[in-house]
Amino acid sequence: MKISREDVVKVAELAHLGLSAAEIDTYREQLDRILTYVEKLKKLDVSKVEPMAHVLHVAATPGAEESHPELREDTLLVCDVAERVLAQAPDAQPPFFRVPRVIDR
Repeated sequence: MKISREDVVKVAELAHLGLSAAEIDTYREQLDRILTYVEKLKKLDVSKVEPMAHVLHVAATPGAEESHPELREDTLLVCDVAERVLAQAPDAQPPFFRVPRVIDR
């Protein structure tokens, strides 16, 4: 699949990115390589691959380690910093920050 310079320019405009001519060419090439690789992946037969509901592998063998030490228990922690943070904001209307408009389109 080929992506054109115009496609990159259009996406950059939608994302409000100002890209130089060199950046447009670089991103066009990178996006083209990504899309070409995705096309290759589409050709693979994945009909017998079971969908994953979870990115972590759970051991299928009995007695195997099934815990994930990289994960911690979900515990609720009180986080009452909002008032102190808002007090330092130049134009706050609790519980919100007021900011200048940045999108004109």
